[in-house]
Amino acid sequence: MTARQSLLALVLLTSFLGGCANFDLQVEPSQALPASGSAFGRSVQAQAATHEGKSGFRLLSDSTEAFTARAELIRNAQSSLDLQYYIVHDGISTRMLVSELLKAADRGVRVRILLDDTTSDGLDKTIATLAAHAQIQIRVFNPLHLGRSTGVTRTIGRLLNVSRQHRRMHNKLWLADNSMAIVGGRNLGDEYFDAKPNLNFTDIDMLSVGPVAEQLGHSFDQYWNSALSKPIAEFVSSKPTAEDLQNTRTRLEESLEESRKQNHALYQQLMKFATQPRLDIWREDLIWAWNQALWDAPSKVLADGEPDPQLLLTTQLAPALDGVSKELIMISAYFVPGPPGLVYLTGRADAGVTVRLLTNSLEATDVPAVHGGYAPYRKALLEHGVQLFELRRQPGDSSGSGPRLFSSKSYGDSDSSLHSKAMIFDQQKSFIGSFNFDPRSVLWNTEVGVLVDSPELAAHVRDLALQGMAPALSYHVQLKNEQVVWTTEDDGKMHTMTEEPGSWWRRFNAWLSDVVGLERML
Repeated sequence: MTARQSLLALVLLTSFLGGCANFDLQVEPSQALPASGSAFGRSVQAQAATHEGKSGFRLLSDSTEAFTARAELIRNAQSSLDLQYYIVHDGISTRMLVSELLKAADRGVRVRILLDDTTSDGLDKTIATLAAHAQIQIRVFNPLHLGRSTGVTRTIGRLLNVSRQHRRMHNKLWLADNSMAIVGGRNLGDEYFDAKPNLNFTDIDMLSVGPVAEQLGHSFDQYWNSALSKPIAEFVSSKPTAEDLQNTRTRLEESLEESRKQNHALYQQLMKFATQPRLDIWREDLIWAWNQALWDAPSKVLADGEPDPQLLLTTQLAPALDGVSKELIMISAYFVPGPPGLVYLTGRADAGVTVRLLTNSLEATDVPAVHGGYAPYRKALLEHGVQLFELRRQPGDSSGSGPRLFSSKSYGDSDSSLHSKAMIFDQQKSFIGSFNFDPRSVLWNTEVGVLVDSPELAAHVRDLALQGMAPALSYHVQLKNEQVVWTTEDDGKMHTMTEEPGSWWRRFNAWLSDVVGLERML
């Protein structure tokens, strides 16, 4: 190929990847609206005022309650809704929430939605159509400017900019009137709300009420006003019209009506928020406690190498991690300690701290490759007395037996995979958020969560963790004669396996990730 031909090919590729986009839009900064600006917000402020600066909390470990809480916050919001998510999957639960968001916008609520750009793959036009509503603004974080038109060109574009494109906004935040918020591990999609036929993610969210919501509002504003957040309209060739929005709304309502007819039980279960609202009841039973909202700086993703520690959520969490003296319990769906995590955990265990970890087993994880990053650390952890528990594959059980967090109530056979992220320090403090104990969460992705100083809340989170560690639900990973074994309970009888449970394909994926050093890329 001649130099001229090479240049021509490069020009054509650049043109192909670029697609059609408008980069002339003015990006206007905006701030969270004060809670005092709505009757709902003022009612929360009045409730919180009796607790002398503390915030109120309620765990949302049940999938249906987690959905209900989001839907009810939309219905109660009077001035603003701020949503920040890593993943949004289409499905009946998402469509219900979008329908409610449109109704909220119709009554004058300002809606700001910030999505990690990966969730927009192939959906720029659809997302931009929702943003055609005068009260809805949607931005994408760390967007890919090349090749947005197709999956193939997006992949090429990411490969041309790997150093930036593997750094994602992993935050999950739902904020209503700057007065109530939901943080935790759940993205938006049927698999997170026990509404998907073949998969249910067991997860933990936390309803957070009062001053903590204002703290989280500051975090949202930092991301929303970051130079890394771009209006979705920049990535469509023509701005959707009011007619486009109306057509989308019509199709949305038709799809929900079809779901009501085709899957009536699931539809009614999700719609309980409309006929049996729970928010006012929950407000009377909150745990009020001191807290700290923690989040990574959005500029974390711009670092050429490892980011400055001052930008990291883990730096803020370090005093709690370093201060633990008796018991540390961690729930992490994707656990890859890396050398620093190994040193920390074994050091705590050597100092006499009881360290327990609950993560996914190879057979239960939805990402076997990540398990391959974790497995090489098991023996060293066990040698120092760290207790490891790996959640088994939980087949769907419509009977609803077993601990609520770890059983599927569903409408079909749903395999359950752990997606929770939580830590409990000395039965005193608990941390709930989007943070996994792995290098991606520490160094590359951005995260958000809340650290709560409350023995009562810590006890609730601890109970959930211990439930998940029960022999009938998890493998207790141990060392016997220098060999890793898996002990569990079936039909009331304990037994031990010397070969890791999981299909050959899952074992191959885990092995391959270890061989190629995927852990270093995580």
